[in-house]
Amino acid sequence: MILRDKKIAIIGAGPVGLTMAVLLQQKGADVTVYERDRNAETRVWGGTLDLHQASGQKAMAKVGLLERYYAMARPMGINIADEHGNVLFTKNITPENQYDNPEINRNHLREILLDELAVNTVVWDRNFTGMEEYKGQWLLHFENQPDSIADLVIGANGGMSKVRKYVTETQIEETGTFIIQGDIPQPEINCPEFYQWCDGKRPMVAYQGNLLVANPYNNGALTYGVIFKKPDEWTSGNIPDFQNKDQVVQFLLERFSKWDNCYQQLFRSTSFFVGLPTRIIPLDKPWKKDRILPVTLIGDAAHVMPPFAGQGVNTGLMDAVILSDNLTGGTFETIEDAIADYEQKMFIYAKEAQIQSDKNEIEMCDPGFSFTKFIR
Repeated sequence: MILRDKKIAIIGAGPVGLTMAVLLQQKGADVTVYERDRNAETRVWGGTLDLHQASGQKAMAKVGLLERYYAMARPMGINIADEHGNVLFTKNITPENQYDNPEINRNHLREILLDELAVNTVVWDRNFTGMEEYKGQWLLHFENQPDSIADLVIGANGGMSKVRKYVTETQIEETGTFIIQGDIPQPEINCPEFYQWCDGKRPMVAYQGNLLVANPYNNGALTYGVIFKKPDEWTSGNIPDFQNKDQVVQFLLERFSKWDNCYQQLFRSTSFFVGLPTRIIPLDKPWKKDRILPVTLIGDAAHVMPPFAGQGVNTGLMDAVILSDNLTGGTFETIEDAIADYEQKMFIYAKEAQIQSDKNEIEMCDPGFSFTKFIR
């Protein structure tokens, strides 16, 4: 095996990085994952994930975790509603569609993947800052922590990855859409009207270019995203301070002033906000051929894209399957050849996912958009 006597470092313990680690470890590879979170119990912030049958679920099957995924994930119906709170269309869960793409909390997915790894495979509290060649290996640097060494580095640490510059000079770009994500713990107490109105389903609302998508069941919290085109005045710095909850609530109340009071209650009940400009890494230029030592990217580090086609984590899990197969399957003579083949394939399917996401983003931000077209 081309990984014999090689130390592999994966930067990032998200779903893609951990899946990659499990797949490599199952084949006997010496792999270590470095994660900036303080420990395994650190809450992974964000909405739930839905793994698609043709990609994410195939990866779960590959690592032997598909049944655990089904056991911990929640199949969820959808309520498409209007700005007045009227439900226009409902998609219910049936025996036929319950396994299509059930939603799983990010910490729960991390938990089942960690259970498959040997003890101490993940080194926590390691904020990666950079690396350099040292005596034929990578010398990895971390903030206020000891250095480590590796023969192969796999960047799986998200859209703002600091591993990326060792692979490509392509810069991340904003697409022009903005997402405000909100979090409400104990929604049955803190936001009862909206929580009951959800009726156990994910509400989706679109009105005049403003979208709202929520999930009432995210490990004891209700999480939601508000989506809209980034206002022109924000380019001059006149943007809400997302550390100031009251300021963000006031912005949302003004922007959604024509919406029903149940939505106003949602905003007022929110305890925590994050503002996220949607970003993309263009895949129109080849990556560096003259890398000092073996290094590559998977997941959002490789192909971050807006979330409007639900392809981000699913595409990343495809990366993990293909790259791990290349590195452990005996087909390639060198690590560099295995990486090159993976990257060639990834550029094709990831670019297709980005194109679909871009198409959906344009449609969803149109003032006349309706979710009904997407869900029926």
